Amino acid sequence: MLVVDDNRVIRQLIRVNLELEGFEVVTAADGAECLEVVHQCRPDMVTLDMVMPRLDGLSTAARLRADERTRHLPVAIISACDEAEVASGLEAGVDAFLSKPFEPARLVQMVRGLLLSSGGDRVAGERTGERTGDGRAGTSLG
Repeated sequence: MLVVDDNRVIRQLIRVNLELEGFEVVTAADGAECLEVVHQCRPDMVTLDMVMPRLDGLSTAARLRADERTRHLPVAIISACDEAEVASGLEAGVDAFLSKPFEPARLVQMVRGLLLSSGGDRVAGERTGERTGDGRAGTSLG
């Protein structure tokens, strides 16, 4: 798993919560670093923050989808997103959204759901996303 966030504290929070559940986690500080690291570590999934320096989450997701090597890699945005950002994310190929602040259990649930759904049975172009009651993006478990 590759966790990408420009905030070191958030990056570590996500990493620790996933490692406690047995996931192997590599981190990157922004989208540009993500695109460098993704081919070295070959993760099963990528989580992205929306707003990052050099290359934001949506641009990173679009580039991951445009690359044949990472086209089918599950991608989740973990960020405070409004409806327009969720719509743009779905267009860019994002599979799921989790709003900050998040409950660690929801993070783990989202990751497990995406990894299960990507086991080769995922339909090309299938993208899901649902909003929480407050209008922010929520998890999408497929």
